[in-house]
Amino acid sequence: MKKILVTTDFSEDSKAGLRFAIQLASQNNFALTFFHSYNVMAPTAWPAERIMDYEKSEAAKIQQKLDQFVEEIYHEFGIKPEHIQCMIKSSVFAQSNIMDYAAEHHYDFICISTRGAGRLQQLLGTNTANLINNSDVPVIAVPYLYKSEKITSILYASDLANLDKELEIVADFAKPIQAEVQLLHFSTFLNTHIDPKKIEQATKKSDSLKIKLDVKLFEPAESLVSHIEAAITRTKPSMLIMFTEHHRNLFEKIFLASKSAEYSYHPTVPLLVFNKM
Repeated sequence: MKKILVTTDFSEDSKAGLRFAIQLASQNNFALTFFHSYNVMAPTAWPAERIMDYEKSEAAKIQQKLDQFVEEIYHEFGIKPEHIQCMIKSSVFAQSNIMDYAAEHHYDFICISTRGAGRLQQLLGTNTANLINNSDVPVIAVPYLYKSEKITSILYASDLANLDKELEIVADFAKPIQAEVQLLHFSTFLNTHIDPKKIEQATKKSDSLKIKLDVKLFEPAESLVSHIEAAITRTKPSMLIMFTEHHRNLFEKIFLASKSAEYSYHPTVPLLVFNKM
């Protein structure tokens, strides 16, 4: 059974990630762990024993709060929780805490709600974008306004560079939930020829997967993110899948931001990001 680490900070916005994860689990057997990263501050003047007792007491309150928070979401769905657990872990750095816990316990996905960001936050990075750019575990970024609905269609944006392996990963996710996949590719004026045999050979490996091919001409005056958003508006998928490249130098990370991370700044549908092979 695959596992999803679902993060929350107890805010209203973070409920979207929980709703998506619960919906996904209702369509396939996923084990869900609802996770909260916390940091308890105690006066340094206190004796060590008092600090320890205080931290233990606060942790118990936080655990209870998480349990109740998750229970409320399940009550919304009107379903009984199955294969779930609620975990808290102390750390000053929430982002690294999430990534370390997910990697250490071999989670298949990290699910996080995202509100988007202004220009300054885009430059400095949001928690969601930082997770996408740095996590070895695939990240699902869910818009904070997400309303639960059955996942029936997936828009998979691809540059076709590593189609065989990527399509296997997409199929592994889409097949169990019986979702149709639309393969979206943007061709430039320099590369207008798409080899249909290459697409056909890759899709044949996933016979039971419903795949549609959508090739569009890339207009340089518009950003790639704008093109993807237009495709989402046109096709109305349940979610978007992209692959991102982690192995970039500092200059590239600052000036050539990952397009999947860039999309997470203002998402309209849940985004699942895998690391490029």
